[in-house]
Amino acid sequence: MQPQRLTILGSTGSIGVSTLDVVRRHPQRYRVVALCAHRQVDKLAEQCREFLPSYAVVGTEALAHDLRGRLAGLSIEVLHGPQALCQMAELAEVDAVMAAIVGAAGLAPTLAAVRCGKKVLLANKEALVMAGPVFMAAVARHGATLLPIDSEHNAIFQSLPINFSSDLSRNGVRRILLTASGGPFRNATAESLESVTPDQACAHPNWVMGRKISVDSASMMNKGLEVIEAHYLFNVAADKIQVVIHPQSVIHSLVEYVDGSVLAELGNPDMRTPIAHALAFPERIESGVGPLDLFQVGRLDFQEPDNRRFPCLSLAYRALAEEGSAPALLNAANEVAVEAFLAGTIGFTAIPRVIEATLDAIPAVAVGSLDDVMGADAQARAKARELLARESLR
Repeated sequence: MQPQRLTILGSTGSIGVSTLDVVRRHPQRYRVVALCAHRQVDKLAEQCREFLPSYAVVGTEALAHDLRGRLAGLSIEVLHGPQALCQMAELAEVDAVMAAIVGAAGLAPTLAAVRCGKKVLLANKEALVMAGPVFMAAVARHGATLLPIDSEHNAIFQSLPINFSSDLSRNGVRRILLTASGGPFRNATAESLESVTPDQACAHPNWVMGRKISVDSASMMNKGLEVIEAHYLFNVAADKIQVVIHPQSVIHSLVEYVDGSVLAELGNPDMRTPIAHALAFPERIESGVGPLDLFQVGRLDFQEPDNRRFPCLSLAYRALAEEGSAPALLNAANEVAVEAFLAGTIGFTAIPRVIEATLDAIPAVAVGSLDDVMGADAQARAKARELLARESLR
């Protein structure tokens, strides 16, 4: 069997590191062709020395010069910049692309992989949130294989019929139950959220993630983005997607059928499980994740999300209802607000205020191309930064 050849977009992030751990366990099955990061040169150099890719990509020429020095003597071509990311996604010698760059920066290279008909392992939820109709149309047009990496969407995928159609109602699906841990503040009072620090927001109780996605989990925007992602991935209406708080993070999501059956995918909270599932699909391989001990888990709890304390979830449903450019506006405003929160410029509860004000200020319009999407993204970022200066939103 020829090894599956991989490009990993975002190799130094948590998903990239977990992907390489799975690859490390199966050296005969996988070969890394390209590793792409932004600025973590130390970690990328270490990965390059172990996996010996043909290419490595960083964000700037200065970082590329640094990396070349660290990799002297190795036959690894070092590139830099956004265009190089797209080139790595399009490589003819690559079979599959792990799309794990966080945020809007991951959209263009992920779409480039789709347009080349690659097997795309989608961990960058923003690609669908920002450009759902454009992205899914490209998947169909170019015959790409799209496999979800988010634990929730991977669980839904595993709980659907193997050959499900684009209309889930034809498969007897009544609704999708999207589980959420609730993050570190699920039991916090509304008053206490006013004084939340970035370190507190990034201290997720169950998952090890980057700082941006950790803040999104704490605000429940992450779950809102996942609702939008599920809508486009599985062609299911927003009112058929219910968010359920499940603190143990053992049930990763569920699918309810019209006959009353509810199928769920369970496992320890470890991203190597969905990564291994997607890498080997339709086969199964060892991921390195330990067996689920239900006796140790002991109980499974569920509760309804509190939209008053966590308005980001409601804002995501609003953007999905408005359609067009609204999800891209939502995502861009959130990225700006989260960046400001992590920098200490605004408080935690200002994040949804900035997002809502941005959505109120910019009417949603139809989007038919990547240029339309990026135009909406730029417009929302400019407006969100303008709003950050208002004392009332801080």
